[in-house]
Amino acid sequence: MARILYQAHGGLMLVSRKGTVVYIDPYAGSGYDIPADVILVSHEHADHNQVDMVVKKDDVQIFRPANMLIDGEYQTKIIKDVVIKAVPAGNNPNHDLSSCVGYLVAADDFKIYFAGDTSMTDYMKEEMPKMQLDYIFLPIDGVYNMGSQEAAECARYIGAKHVVPIHMTPGKLFDIEAARKLDLPNALVVYDGTEFELCHGCGAGCTKA
Repeated sequence: MARILYQAHGGLMLVSRKGTVVYIDPYAGSGYDIPADVILVSHEHADHNQVDMVVKKDDVQIFRPANMLIDGEYQTKIIKDVVIKAVPAGNNPNHDLSSCVGYLVAADDFKIYFAGDTSMTDYMKEEMPKMQLDYIFLPIDGVYNMGSQEAAECARYIGAKHVVPIHMTPGKLFDIEAARKLDLPNALVVYDGTEFELCHGCGAGCTKA
């Protein structure tokens, strides 16, 4: 079964059932020692792009806005058994939409959205409700991104099975009180340093927000 490690802040690692290893926005925490097949960078702020932290396979592929948003077109890549699609992300003035992306990742029979740093986008409201997503990882810091109320509104539009808050409070790698402000029946708090198997119920290692 596919599994995810939440390292801290906005950093995560996904491992598919077949062992394909995908890191998203490496920055802090531990667990960067499993060699990467893929590294995804949502934008080039220093708290999202520390690719040198990650142990890499010789044929690792690194995707970032420069090669996933080309002439206004969001790119899709297939790496082994994982499908990766870049989608719109950003907000003004903190995250220019021309230099930020989120990622939709399909692994095994799960569809997952890693939002990166963003506020609500038209794509969330118009396209994502059609996708029947399983897990979405949304920032909630309310300073450089959407806050918990806006994240909850986004989640209601999207209609995913599970909503996981990340990127919670400026200056903190994890903030349980901030995470619990995401007031949704399908919200999950995943503690930093926690690895869990994806499931269609609640993931092991998670608690209700």
